[in-house]
Amino acid sequence: YFDFDSVQPAHGRTPAAASAVKRILNDHLVICYQGDGDLAAIGTAETVHAANRGERFTTVFINNAIYGMTGGQMAPTTLVHQKAATAPLGRDPEFPAGMGYPIKVLEMLATLQGTTYLARGATDTAAHVRQLKTYIRTAFEAQMSGYGSTMVEVLSPCPTNWGVSPVQAADMVAEKLIPYYPLGEIKNT
Repeated sequence: YFDFDSVQPAHGRTPAAASAVKRILNDHLVICYQGDGDLAAIGTAETVHAANRGERFTTVFINNAIYGMTGGQMAPTTLVHQKAATAPLGRDPEFPAGMGYPIKVLEMLATLQGTTYLARGATDTAAHVRQLKTYIRTAFEAQMSGYGSTMVEVLSPCPTNWGVSPVQAADMVAEKLIPYYPLGEIKNT
């Protein structure tokens, strides 16, 4: 069992709620847990502005490149040519479809002075999970030391909405997601 307090804000509003909690309870560890649809779509404004202000909380950003909990729609992180319920022929960034390109959230946030630690890990292998744990610990330590905004992106499979087996989904993380979203520390200041 977990023994901690939690808040469940409206979709996309987690950074706004976390900002308030951390400002009131500044000696507490504050963690946001958000998916790519939440963080990089409806919550983009809150995410960017909280990071720019250097709000001192840690976001664990789950990127499975699809809206995993609402039926498999295309997310802002869906890869080019990747199929989704709302892109049955695959994401097409060119007109006339004009679906745009997948957003690299960490690289975008790295340009902001308020961010201090940004890292990307994956869950496709045991070695990657061990490295991911190190990234999350480092983000927590940076937060508790009073530094700026921290985020760890987790490249995660979604076998159900990708329409593949769990083993195939892990392979897709390695073969498709990691080449586009490279692993490692993006920013550590």
